Amino acid sequence: MFTGVITAIVTPFRRGAVDEDALRSLVEDQIANGIDGLVPVGTTGESPTLTFEEHIRVIDIVVKAAAKRVPIIAGTGANSTAEAIELSLAAKKVGADGMLQVTPYYNKPSQEGLIRHFKAIIEACPLPTILYNVPGRTGCDLLPETIARLAEVPEVVAVKEATGSALRATQVISRVPSRIAVLSGDDATAFPLYALGGKGVISVVSNVAPADMAEMWDAAAAGRWDRARELHYKLLPLSEGLFIESNPVPVKSALAMMGRIADELRPPLYPLGGPNREKVRGYLTQVGLL
Repeated sequence: MFTGVITAIVTPFRRGAVDEDALRSLVEDQIANGIDGLVPVGTTGESPTLTFEEHIRVIDIVVKAAAKRVPIIAGTGANSTAEAIELSLAAKKVGADGMLQVTPYYNKPSQEGLIRHFKAIIEACPLPTILYNVPGRTGCDLLPETIARLAEVPEVVAVKEATGSALRATQVISRVPSRIAVLSGDDATAFPLYALGGKGVISVVSNVAPADMAEMWDAAAAGRWDRARELHYKLLPLSEGLFIESNPVPVKSALAMMGRIADELRPPLYPLGGPNREKVRGYLTQVGLL
């Protein structure tokens, strides 16, 4: 259901508020350049520092701007099951096509607790669901055996695998039915994951290079591995450089350099400065975006 290049889209700000016009422009640019879906208000969309009202407003804007041309998978995860349910129901009401559910962070539930958490959300809000495992950020690891159990839930349609490990991706792919799309959650490992049987990527790099990211997936899906590999290595400076500091700091600075948004984040995140800023400018120049 959710395959290909799905952009984890940034939330642009201007003078402290969501820049709604810039957000609509980003959606149009993404769709025009061939991406296959959008994830608003994930980590890249700065969900931790949005109010509830802003969170749902961003989803609403993206849903309306996309106008059913690509699916919108709303980031509605939380480390409180009740909060995740509230966000998910609100996202469904404004028209989201699916939801991205991250493992609860900081409170670190058991594997059985994770199963109960996700099932409770889906029971309350039966939208197509992508499970999101990023233990480097959450401190909570959704194990392959647990994913296999959750894959029995009909609404679970995909997994965003963001450990950065080819072995872990292989373990997940080997344990879930073919209807489950295993998606890379780490741009640098997207191409290797395609070769292992992955069905796409939820991408940060596609914020700035949507056409190349889309072509890499299309080439791999068509069996044109030489072209896919060529694009993988072309984009590698961005796959590494846009994580030189915590996401989405570098990608928002990159978009600002490209004239697409203001270089503004919500504290405690701040724009790139000094040597890292020049490094990102160099990466953009290297791949022909500046």
